[in-house]
Amino acid sequence: MSASSQLSPHGGDQVELRGPHGPVAALRGPLPDDAVATALLVPGYTGSKEDFAPLLDGIAEAGILPVAIDLPGQFASPGPADESAYSPGELGKVVAGLVVEFAADGPVVLLGHSYGGLVARGAVLTGAPIAGLTLLCSGPAALPPGPRYQAMDAGEIVLRARGVEAAYAVRERLTARLGTGRPPIPGGLAEFHRRRFVATTAACLLGMADGLRREPDLVAELAAVLRESGVPSLVVAGEHDDAWSVPSQQDMARRLDAEFVVVPDAAHSPNTENPTVLLKELLPRWRGWLGVD
Repeated sequence: MSASSQLSPHGGDQVELRGPHGPVAALRGPLPDDAVATALLVPGYTGSKEDFAPLLDGIAEAGILPVAIDLPGQFASPGPADESAYSPGELGKVVAGLVVEFAADGPVVLLGHSYGGLVARGAVLTGAPIAGLTLLCSGPAALPPGPRYQAMDAGEIVLRARGVEAAYAVRERLTARLGTGRPPIPGGLAEFHRRRFVATTAACLLGMADGLRREPDLVAELAAVLRESGVPSLVVAGEHDDAWSVPSQQDMARRLDAEFVVVPDAAHSPNTENPTVLLKELLPRWRGWLGVD
């Protein structure tokens, strides 16, 4: 595993984009000379724009403007109190709106990580005009049973009864006890994870958790839209992914007629665990989709 993390240095700037529930916090840039496209990067459950910090400079070096966001309710983006607003379909509408804005200036490639992959799928099914879709460590439907599912369930009980701070403490203890194979987290990064989690709204955490339990298999619908529009797609899994299994992601790629890539020395977050190899897989394909290679 690499030493990269959400705290990795980068040349992007913090900006605010327009959204239906208030400003959408984002990391944008660095701005490449003669940018050929925008890459919109969507994080997963309990995630944030910083999950893509190790990728920003490399994407820009390939001539693509990176824009990583906090979804509504996450970290620095305000969100509604209605839990149903955080389903993949509803959040997909928000992301589709951002795609439309960026597409006014050129092609947009869309990447969704984990729950963000379900949201990116929702955006495409809503009609987002993208030039390519990447699903990173995301699955065809609801999260399958496992340690992450158990930690989410236990955290929700405490979240409803005692609030976000208490839910974070319980979630971390249970995750450590169940054993996800994660190495110890350095103190500064652990504090960032805590600060990000407790800044996320309870409605967002509860609504996304419900989405992770209930999301149906919409791969056939997505495949039909991609086929009709001629939009290419890519499915990427970490070698040791512990959320959706690697075989289930490979099968999803087959059903989408998408290329499938496995990133070695990575689990559920190649964007921070092995960003160098992830970029080597992403960038040639993205540039090929855009017709610049």
